Parts: sequence; C-alpha cells; structure tokens
Amino acid sequence: MNERFDKLRRFNLIMGGFHFIQAIIMLFLATSVIQTISEFSPTITQFYLSFNPETQSLELAQDQLFDLPFGILVSSFLFISALAHFIIALPKKTNAIYNRDLKRGINQFRWFEYALSSSIMIVLISTLFGIHDIASLILIFIVNATMNLFGLVMEQLNEGRDKHHVRWGAFVWGSIAGIAPWIAIFLYMFGTGNFDMVPWFVWAIVVTYFVAFNTFPVNMILQYKKVGKWKDYLYGERVYIILSLVAKTILAWLVLFGAMQP
Repeated sequence: MNERFDKLRRFNLIMGGFHFIQAIIMLFLATSVIQTISEFSPTITQFYLSFNPETQSLELAQDQLFDLPFGILVSSFLFISALAHFIIALPKKTNAIYNRDLKRGINQFRWFEYALSSSIMIVLISTLFGIHDIASLILIFIVNATMNLFGLVMEQLNEGRDKHHVRWGAFVWGSIAGIAPWIAIFLYMFGTGNFDMVPWFVWAIVVTYFVAFNTFPVNMILQYKKVGKWKDYLYGERVYIILSLVAKTILAWLVLFGAMQP
C-alpha cells in the first residue's frame, strides 16, 4: 500500500508540473506576447436603482467598477491546480492527510481546489458570453463552488458504505447547482435568437466544457457503483487527476484564444 501511495505522490508532482508549465507559458503570452489578450479586459459593472427627481421614480442605473484582467485570471486557473498538486505531494503533513483520506474514500483537497479553480473558469466563460454584472458573476461563482463542495459531502456521507447503500442526495443536489450557471450563460448566448451569428470558439467552449466536465460525475458514479477497476478508490483518484489535466488544458487554451477573437 505504501508503494502505491508513493507512486500516487510522484504522479501528483508530475501533473502539478504540467499545470505549472502551462500556467507560466499562458501568463507570458497573455502579458507580453499576444497584445489582443493583454488588451482584452471586460469592464465589470454594477446595476442598481436610482431615484430620478425629474420623473419622480426609481430608474435602473449602472456604474463601471473595474476592468477584469482576463489573461492573468485564465493562467491563475492553472496555477491553482498546480498549487493543489504540490500541496498534496510535497509537505509530509498534507501528504499524510491526503493518504489517510484516500483510505476512507475521500479527497477533500480535490473538492476545495475544484471549487476555486472551476469557479474562476466559469466566471471567465460567463464574461465571454456578455455577463459583466458583478452580482451575477458573484452568484455564478458561489453556485459553481457549491456544486463542487457537494462532491465532498457525497464522499463524506458515503464513507464505509457498500455500493448497495450509497446515498445519492448530495450528487443530485450538486448536479442541479451545476446547471444554474449555464442557464444564465445560455440566456445570454441565445438572447438574440441569431444562432448562426454565434462564433465558432463559443460553440467549442460550450461543447468542451459539457463533455469534459461531465466526465467527472461519470467517474464518481463508476466509483460508487464499483464498476471494474473503479472498485479501487485509488484508481478513480488517478482518473480524476488525468481528467483534471486534460479538461483544464483544453478549456483554458480555448478560453484564452477565445479572448483574441473580434
């Protein structure tokens, strides 16, 4: 068992390295090389009701709050993932906690990292679709983070349970929470009704996110159904790590170069 945990530790270090190298390259491109990315900074706004003395009524008003450093935040998505891998693998204390939790069928580090990194990414995707209102973006971030934290609750509730007595409540509520940000995004995406005017990179982002990130719940289902190699929780853990690298790599580069489009 110790040998398997040692291999998993090295695997985390390697995957953390892949995330970190990409993050450095992306940050360099976004700040120094590709001007269109460095110049792409969506203005975040705030809407509120303001009293108009001329009409004696409350009217919708808007303030511009700040410009979002888009390219830097896309790279932060990968930096956070790299940091999570290094926290798991390098300090002896956190690695011991990681190994202890894996024996219980839990990985709390995974869900906290997903809650932060994927929520940043969904906020960035939302801005590409035109959602620039600070209130909407905060809600999207929190709901998406909640979806991931339901994954942690799912593992905590089912510690030590066999496949015939799995509690699926947290999985269902998390799935519902995960749909909410996309309802807002699709309202903006299809608001005009001119589907043929939607740019190619928008479709690419939507399809990639849908396919890639739906593989995570599939992996969880296979774990709790004890299907084939997924009877071993450590096998499912490795699949999570691989899915994370592949999905985040494709999505991060799609979103970054999406910012270069007219």
